[in-house]
Amino acid sequence: MVSSQSFEPNNPHLLSQLRTELIWEGKYDKDGKRVAATRIALPFQTVETVNESSQQRQRALDLFGAGRDPEWRNRLIWGDKKYVLPSLLEEFAGKVNLIYIDPPFNVGADFSFTATIPDNPDTDEDETTTFTKEPSVIEMKAYRDTWGRGMDSYLQWFYETVVLLRELLAENGSLYVHLDYHIGHYAKVVLDEVFGTDHLVNEIVWKRRSGFMGSYSKLGAVTDSIFWFCKSDEYGFIQQYRSPSRDYVENHFQKDANGRLYTHNNLASPHPRPNLTYVYKGYQPPKNGWSVSIEKMKEMDAAGLLHFPEDKNGRIRRKQYLDEMPGQAVNSLWDDIPYLSGGEEFLRYDTQKPEALLERILKTSSNENDLVLDCFGGSGTTAVVAEKNNRRWITCDLGRFAIHTTRKRLLSIDNVRPFVVQNLGKYERQQWQKAEFGEQAEARNQNYRNFILDLYKARPITGYTWLHAVKSGRMVHVGAVDAPISVGDVQNIVTEFKRAIGTGRDAPAKNGVDVLGWDFAFELNEVAKQQAAQANINVHFVRIPREVLDKKAVEQGDIRFFELAALTVDVKKSKREVTLTLEDFVIPPDDVPQDVQKAIKHWSQWIDYWAVDWDNKGDTFHNEWQTYRTRKSNDLQKSVAHKYDEPGEYTIVVKVIDILGNDTTKTMKVG
Repeated sequence: MVSSQSFEPNNPHLLSQLRTELIWEGKYDKDGKRVAATRIALPFQTVETVNESSQQRQRALDLFGAGRDPEWRNRLIWGDKKYVLPSLLEEFAGKVNLIYIDPPFNVGADFSFTATIPDNPDTDEDETTTFTKEPSVIEMKAYRDTWGRGMDSYLQWFYETVVLLRELLAENGSLYVHLDYHIGHYAKVVLDEVFGTDHLVNEIVWKRRSGFMGSYSKLGAVTDSIFWFCKSDEYGFIQQYRSPSRDYVENHFQKDANGRLYTHNNLASPHPRPNLTYVYKGYQPPKNGWSVSIEKMKEMDAAGLLHFPEDKNGRIRRKQYLDEMPGQAVNSLWDDIPYLSGGEEFLRYDTQKPEALLERILKTSSNENDLVLDCFGGSGTTAVVAEKNNRRWITCDLGRFAIHTTRKRLLSIDNVRPFVVQNLGKYERQQWQKAEFGEQAEARNQNYRNFILDLYKARPITGYTWLHAVKSGRMVHVGAVDAPISVGDVQNIVTEFKRAIGTGRDAPAKNGVDVLGWDFAFELNEVAKQQAAQANINVHFVRIPREVLDKKAVEQGDIRFFELAALTVDVKKSKREVTLTLEDFVIPPDDVPQDVQKAIKHWSQWIDYWAVDWDNKGDTFHNEWQTYRTRKSNDLQKSVAHKYDEPGEYTIVVKVIDILGNDTTKTMKVG
């Protein structure tokens, strides 16, 4: 609703205090105070560096070791902007030159995506099929946070977002907000409140579709609105030009004697110029005189740059040739950039925007090396266009598949600069654990463990350090929120398991342990399983889903646990050369729709992408080589060779990303 302070029409003081604002449920608390945006700042974790050479990696380590800031790396962040934006403030407040956001503005499912099942390599037939992957529970949480209370929750969500974005924006920076008729008029009022009505630069109307788009009961919706706001009057602006339309050329241009098209511009002075008031070839001067001297006029005449009307009472004008013009100046109606509906650029991403649209925005409001931010990354168009136009960029998204799509698009760019993939990882979970289970460490850990075991439907047991519960005769271990399950953890679990055999009521009934964890060390799925098998213990590694952080998902019983996928890689070494070949990839079926399972005839159809870190140092995964499927080529390279500069022992990590966007790693040692 819209609310105004009451005022007396004849009281000028009260009139000056008049404030009209948009009020929604949740904007103010019970005491009438404005509800502030979440401001929990958490450290980012780099989980992958992409396209960084060994030399670049070593230089970064050297700089860090010397206490100096490492070289800039563009950043692809997987996480909820509710935590990502406050976490960016410490480093980037007042430093972002351009922000473009394309937030959800339709009440449909904002997080579903179309995934592709590639051809079966065992046949020559074209069997490529697609299916819709429904949103994960954590994505549905974001949807509920946005739309759960209808317009009220959307406006609070949007308000909190733009408050933080304004703080990140540089004084000369610009914010572009892309919306449509569903929500645009409400969002505009919120933007007016946060930025000030005098800081609206333009409402840009993008004609995204043409032709009839209606339902025979109303007019077709063919436009979006892009609100361009600035933080101060110092904002940057670079005029852009477009190819002139045929109608524009026909209405504004004519041919000279040589057939060249030209238009003509005013030669009149805007201010009185008595010294430039002269008659030229019988043509009277304008009221204020000409804008050029008679010498310049003669020079232009000799060069054929003057247009003389047939009527001597007309005005001499300056010729401007079409082939010498930069184009038609872009105004606030953008009807020359079509919506994506096919072609090489289209990735079947429902909200994907054309690169041409983002390129116009970037070139209008930023310069090379400026910093560009998009906190609703989607298919990664902003990052891709920023990369191609030599801007620094930060983009984030909540969806794992969106991050994977963006990474692939970036890697398809020739000479793409190194970038990092980050998340808030354990820090977000630590914050959740403290808020949910209290400050006292021992009680907090026990309450957290019991909470996870209850969701896993396991019976807690006592008397052990590494064994926490029993389920269907198998023992259960629950990993900590702030550390990955390591090989050392599994060794301790196996040792305690063997000691517990035959000791009483809670002794192991089967030779099996389910190890639940948030993260798992790279080498775990292979090395630890082998160690456990040698002790005649069957170990299942089960990922604790991020959805447990969502109270509503827990209440609704939406939590599901999935076993890790398993990758088999053949390794052949000859002197300093190593060849890796993918041989098998098994995904536990629980997370896969039945129709998708039936369509998979060969293990390689699960794999969309794989990458290699040839010399992992026990830190993050350094993506030094990768191959992936594209729309042009659905084939997947399954082998790769690498030659080391020096003999020695090396740790190789292989990362596979499946068609659903999930990643699996495998570690091997060669030497």
